[in-house]
Amino acid sequence: MWFCYNQLMPAITFITGNQSKADYVSRYLGFKVSHRKIELEEIQSLDLKEVVEHKVKQAYAIINAPVLVEDVSLEFKALGRLPGTFIRFYVDEVPFETICRTLDGLSREATARCVFGYYDGNKLRLFESSLDGTIAMHPKGENGFGWDKIFIPQGYNVTRASLDEEANKITYLKIKPFEQLKSFLIATQPD
Repeated sequence: MWFCYNQLMPAITFITGNQSKADYVSRYLGFKVSHRKIELEEIQSLDLKEVVEHKVKQAYAIINAPVLVEDVSLEFKALGRLPGTFIRFYVDEVPFETICRTLDGLSREATARCVFGYYDGNKLRLFESSLDGTIAMHPKGENGFGWDKIFIPQGYNVTRASLDEEANKITYLKIKPFEQLKSFLIATQPD
């Protein structure tokens, strides 16, 4: 059954340097998604959809085949939409403890967002999902990556990096718009 379903689905290249991420997308969608590591120029914008649209069009121009890209943001309510799309640079440059201290005396509410972008040269589609939560008083946990040590998903009292495997999977599926992407890909297939 998987093989038959696989043959009906389009060839898509996920632009990521992370093989595990590509494997997870393939497992969730139910068909093989190849991946390529390509350094894409990221525009400076707090609009996550604008960033993803630029990346997906750039990726398509490089490989000239249907592509999928992804980007995330982490917005601190007290700071407007910041750090937002710049969160990757924050965690590369600023110690987690310092990031947590930034919100002392302020709201610790935060929203994690993820946008997948698909482009085949004709159809451009963006799929967005988000998960509310808070920023921890102190970084905690050994699992996850990026800002997982400071983000506490709504409904939990520990960071994503401290969650057990099952809880982490649940929050991952809430942050990532897999279902929207999968529905779109199925709907666009010929009968």
